[in-house]
Amino acid sequence: MTHRFPIKEIARQAGLGSATVDRAINNRAHVSPQTRARVEAAIQELAGQEAQLAARGRRMFFDFIIEAPNRFSREVREATQQVLPEIGAAVCRPRFLTQEIMTEAEVLQALARVGKRGSHGICLKVRDLPSVRRAVDALSASGIPVVTLVTDVKTPGRIGYVGLDNRSAGRTAAYLASQMLGDAPGSVLATRSNDRFAGEEERETAFVEALAATRPNLRIVHMSGGSGVHHQTSRLMDQVIGRLGGLRCVYSMGGGNRSILEALDAHGLRPHLYIAHDLDRENRALIAAGRLTFILHHDLKEDVHNVFRAFLCHHKLMSGAMGTCASHIQIISPDNIPPDDWFHPR
Repeated sequence: MTHRFPIKEIARQAGLGSATVDRAINNRAHVSPQTRARVEAAIQELAGQEAQLAARGRRMFFDFIIEAPNRFSREVREATQQVLPEIGAAVCRPRFLTQEIMTEAEVLQALARVGKRGSHGICLKVRDLPSVRRAVDALSASGIPVVTLVTDVKTPGRIGYVGLDNRSAGRTAAYLASQMLGDAPGSVLATRSNDRFAGEEERETAFVEALAATRPNLRIVHMSGGSGVHHQTSRLMDQVIGRLGGLRCVYSMGGGNRSILEALDAHGLRPHLYIAHDLDRENRALIAAGRLTFILHHDLKEDVHNVFRAFLCHHKLMSGAMGTCASHIQIISPDNIPPDDWFHPR
């Protein structure tokens, strides 16, 4: 692995020990593929930030800890790289730890490592668990600010939430379903990636309440779990498929849409309406093919910009104070799909 950065610099960017980075760079034994990938990503991030480092300003390190499918984590990384050149108050150095599924222990270990080595701020997308709340409060008490992204951790220890207005999203999905499905009875599949993602819980609660008020004849079938990952989502779909008689609508709050559609296709089920979230690459292909009816999207670049703004306000490098910063919902249909570089300019 070729590079032009000191091992200590790569280690700091990757959040690993220098000896581990040295073993990875020199292709020695006892280095996991995940660790090698973290080292490679750190080198790429350093290369991308090299031009910015020439600018004047305070150098600050920020940590992104994200439990989400790789497709979403990739979107966050790309949005971050787009935002960094626009930040003039400091030289911001993001460090990423992303996994599709993280156990409670892994989340707590990641937060403990960041707390031990130090950080100017943590952007967090994980499940809302009591132990995570306590860890966030401890980090805040130690002077490390925490901002939650897309899904909240409900503790006053975090300095703000950034992302979609989840209750509004749920009501919007219910409005679309109410307008398009009419009075005929049937079932609605409402899927979440995990019970403990607070954002998805808010979406579902608002959706169920609003739909019950306008279309009480529709029966909602709930499915939670799978983390938006193919094999997990497929297994859960097998468990609920027998309850989907008269399926009229799917509201997918947590991803895994290709897996959901494959399971429905295998049983000859074709919903009249399919509402999903986020215009990532997978969903872009599905809606272009007519498999999704609507995508409730929000500008992730704006979200990431607000994450950095919250941190810089906290450190008194920008004026203002940050709390909840909800982004606007964009309703995407097959007829108004933005060009790919609208969200990801090259």
